[in-house]
Amino acid sequence: MQRLISPSLIRRTLQRQSHHCYTTVAAQTQQDTHFQNPHFQQEVLVEGRAFSRAAILNRPAKLNAVTTSMAGRLQRLYESWEDNSQIGFVTMKGNGRAFCSGADMVTIYRLLQEGNDAACKEFFRTLYQFIYLIGTYLKPNLTILDGITMGGGAGIAVPGMFRIATDKTVFATPEVQMGFHPDAGASFFLSRLPGYLGEFLALTGERLNGPELVACGLATHFSLNAKLAWIEERLGQLMTDDPSVISESLAQYGDLVYVDKNSLLHKIDRIDKYFCHDTVEEIVDALKAGESHDELCSTALKKLKEASPLSLKITLQSIREGRFQPLDQCLAREYRTSLHCISKQVSGDFCEGIRARLVDKDFAPKWDTPSLEAVTKDMVDLYFAPLPISEPELNLPTALREPFM
Repeated sequence: MQRLISPSLIRRTLQRQSHHCYTTVAAQTQQDTHFQNPHFQQEVLVEGRAFSRAAILNRPAKLNAVTTSMAGRLQRLYESWEDNSQIGFVTMKGNGRAFCSGADMVTIYRLLQEGNDAACKEFFRTLYQFIYLIGTYLKPNLTILDGITMGGGAGIAVPGMFRIATDKTVFATPEVQMGFHPDAGASFFLSRLPGYLGEFLALTGERLNGPELVACGLATHFSLNAKLAWIEERLGQLMTDDPSVISESLAQYGDLVYVDKNSLLHKIDRIDKYFCHDTVEEIVDALKAGESHDELCSTALKKLKEASPLSLKITLQSIREGRFQPLDQCLAREYRTSLHCISKQVSGDFCEGIRARLVDKDFAPKWDTPSLEAVTKDMVDLYFAPLPISEPELNLPTALREPFM
């Protein structure tokens, strides 16, 4: 079958050639023994088709939580596939009952307990660089969000071109309950949801299912889990790099979306009413005022009370700033905030939250700032401040790769 070449890819050939210099250097800097270890290569498998490739996250026992080595391997694979003229499009999916549960926070927690801050910084830097690659990818790329898709798992999927949700999909950004902030590009994609839905999801960690992801725009297509193998087989037969052809195929083989009558998306007007305010305190006051007659308020208040007060204020500011920033600026800002979060000189909330949520379920976190009133503006601003001169900022190739969105 004759190969179909999309006009958009032809127009970007010169940009791709100039980008080659960057990818070569970036790849060389990561060719250490850690990434070359066969064990780590098994954590991201490769599946080949006639004119496409698939990356398979392969840590099913850990819900495919992302590690530094996984993010680095994904980066190198996607760069090599982008360079290969015999590959038209790429796919990413997960093995087991999760697409990706997010970053491997347990490992990060243990590294911090050991005093290995450098390894934690390397993780965030590697992950965010891969997310920027996904958000600027020159070839059609799709992600199958089958199963648990949370935190950084959403980060490596949503910036891509096509996202297929299923009846098994469970989406959430629960970082505030862990003393952290929704990162990995969350301030970019959550801030662009209808109304104030992004603030609601970020501050409460509330979950969305597959149909809801399509309805609000976080996913582009929907399929029943039982049909995925058939859809992947059909896609594997395509000989094209034209996004419109892939989109038409997904629409043809996918399923119609029906949002449940009790869905949060039917409550957008009320969510906007409560979460439109400028401060977390004002949001809490609005929820308390509606608590007696609106169950949504009671549920949201319970979630907010479980979260780190400092994380709530950081998160609200992050989402609000993200509304006016492109992907690269959101990632650069989130990188600064993440490094401040893991700094023991700034806050211990992160380790407290990870221990309570993932390490020791009987542990009750004692937040450094136990109430919203105790969190001052100066404390929040510190998390958005530039990094020290000795600490390099996140380096993204913005001159060579401009985000599509």
